[in-house]
Amino acid sequence: MELETSLEAVRGRGGAEGIERVLGRYNEKNRATFKFDPADEEKRKKLCEGILNILEKDTQTSCQVACLEALRILSRDKKVLVPVTTKENMQILMRLAKLDMTEDTLEDVSNFPVIVEALKCLCNIVFNSAIAQKLSLELNLAAMLCNLLKKCKDQQFVDDIKCFDLRLLFLLSLLHTDIRSQLHHELQGLQVLTQALESSFSIKWTEKYKAAEEHDGSPLSLQETDCAIEALKALFNVTLDSWNVHSELQHQRLREPHVRISPSKVELNQGSPTSQNESHQFRYMAAILRHCLLTVGPTEDKTEELHSNAINLLSNIPVSCLDVLISPSTQEETVLKYNGMNMDAIQVLLDFMEKRIDKGSSYREGLTPVLSLLTECCRAHRNIRKFIKAQVLPPLRDVSNRPEVGTTVRNKLVRLMTHVDLGVKQIAAEFLFVLCKERVDNLLKYTGYGNAAGLLAARGLLAGGRGDLWYSDDEDTDTEEYKSAKPNINLITGHVEEPMPNPMDEMTEEQKEYEAMKLVNMFDKLSREEVIKPMGVRPDGTMTPLEETICQYQANDQDSSDSD
Repeated sequence: MELETSLEAVRGRGGAEGIERVLGRYNEKNRATFKFDPADEEKRKKLCEGILNILEKDTQTSCQVACLEALRILSRDKKVLVPVTTKENMQILMRLAKLDMTEDTLEDVSNFPVIVEALKCLCNIVFNSAIAQKLSLELNLAAMLCNLLKKCKDQQFVDDIKCFDLRLLFLLSLLHTDIRSQLHHELQGLQVLTQALESSFSIKWTEKYKAAEEHDGSPLSLQETDCAIEALKALFNVTLDSWNVHSELQHQRLREPHVRISPSKVELNQGSPTSQNESHQFRYMAAILRHCLLTVGPTEDKTEELHSNAINLLSNIPVSCLDVLISPSTQEETVLKYNGMNMDAIQVLLDFMEKRIDKGSSYREGLTPVLSLLTECCRAHRNIRKFIKAQVLPPLRDVSNRPEVGTTVRNKLVRLMTHVDLGVKQIAAEFLFVLCKERVDNLLKYTGYGNAAGLLAARGLLAGGRGDLWYSDDEDTDTEEYKSAKPNINLITGHVEEPMPNPMDEMTEEQKEYEAMKLVNMFDKLSREEVIKPMGVRPDGTMTPLEETICQYQANDQDSSDSD
């Protein structure tokens, strides 16, 4: 009934006040509606057309707000967007959202609700329509959104405008790679979005890359938190193609697992920006993100969402620029210190990681970004690695339990090394491996061979040795408890086991031979039926089918005898 009444109203029967009243009732009833009756699809399309005809004309603000709110509700349905996604109609909404290239300031506060609702409509339309996404590039929508952000910089009462401006930039950069590139290379998107992020926190700088810390500061408001989150998401998209450093290094290690990378090569690959200006921009961004990690939102869930998006963005920043996360600590600061460095932000990352592990679900989306970030930070920054290792892998004392049994962070990470998700177990194992300075003997001490076998096989280190990088030569010191227990530790399980009676002690030689042949026949049957595939280890530590290993060793023996 409300749909027919609304259609009658927008067709011109009742004037602006009548339209506002009728659409107000429609909006109130459908405020939480996201699924629509397919039978009314044509009527909803006509209602969209009628609303846009009204918005094309100058009418009072309250009527515009009611029309835009109704259009926002209708635009949740992809099927009715055909009449909306034309160049002319997009331009109507852009005009109402004050999206232009002029330098006029936003002075008329009474018009702000119209701007906000028009931006909300554009968000829905761009998200739900591929045609609108193409038109956005043609209409230079991203440039106009950046211009509107600049107008919001020093204005009051514009948080809603800024928030939905940022959300629309996020959607455009997510759905259209050309717009992502345009933002980065042509529109100074990094600078504009970074300034928008900074303004959400009202940061006061004490040094070049160091913000003043308010230890008893009040949490961000909901509006400030939402603005910061939208800015972080947009920045993540814009920086995604520029510095996808960590995944590239991971792929290199998988392609060439036996090539050892020198520290100078890593420093170049992991963050030598093409210009001094970009280096400054990324360090500046990292300093803001450090402040973000030390900031709390209005609720625990909002704080977690804020920190999660900050971590995602940190993963796109060249790792050599992340040294600002651990700025030197002054005597006056009552903060967590390590080796004279402020480790507050790193502690937040560790706490976030453990919280995500404890959730027990969505590890790939929720846990791998922070684990990957911490892994790369530990590779590049010695102080970060030593601080994290002291917390995650403290000196071993009690080795009576398996490494995966218990409630410590180490126990939780070792459990992840055998997780069913390949990506999760790889990054968890890689993180622990880096904390052990990529030394196999150190890793096995903390995890046991059984838990580490997957990583060692993938890296070609089953025969022992070291990983790709060289680390400092400082040695780990074993506790007296560990030294005394070490001879009795089972290398496979990584803990001291109670002595078990040897079942072969009471067997005759004939019985032993019988059991051995029985075992051989069982393996042979499993192999022939392709249930298992016997593998051997090459001299370089990589795994290969057993037949190839035997042939290779036989060839080596033959070469040795020939040379003799």
